[in-house]
Amino acid sequence: MKSNILAAPLLGALFLGILGTGAVADPVTHQGMTLSDAYIRAMPPKAPVAGGYVTIRNDGPNADRLISARSPQAGAVQIHEMTMNGSVMKMRELPDGLAIPAGETVALKPGGYHLMFLQVPEPFAEGQTVDATLVFEKAGAVALTFDVRAMRPAPAAHQGHDAGHSGH
Repeated sequence: MKSNILAAPLLGALFLGILGTGAVADPVTHQGMTLSDAYIRAMPPKAPVAGGYVTIRNDGPNADRLISARSPQAGAVQIHEMTMNGSVMKMRELPDGLAIPAGETVALKPGGYHLMFLQVPEPFAEGQTVDATLVFEKAGAVALTFDVRAMRPAPAAHQGHDAGHSGH
């Protein structure tokens, strides 16, 4: 379990959004849903997981729900939520998905809702793209390309946070 303890600060840095930015993927519109600014942080060597972020705008007349996601470049993709409880970071899968209210925008971003790309055989590197499909309860499947953006070192204030994904 020693490797899990060492991985926690690095994963914490990934999800607090302290990594760099890069190019912006083109928006995708499908069945009243607009998905924009899809990106993943570049992964350190040997890291098995990556956080994915995207902004989802529901211009349709009805609420919808993001119920699953998949990628040929990951063994699994889960919908997660990150919260802070004092100085402890907690992450959990949202098994019932994520509500996307009608007429509203939901941002999957560092420090909040995100996609967790698991069992990544080759770490995502800056400049690459990652193909994924997001599945909505009503709008159905939407193919999307995530840009892989650069990462930069974590500020000292965030290096000790427990990422809560020690089991991945």
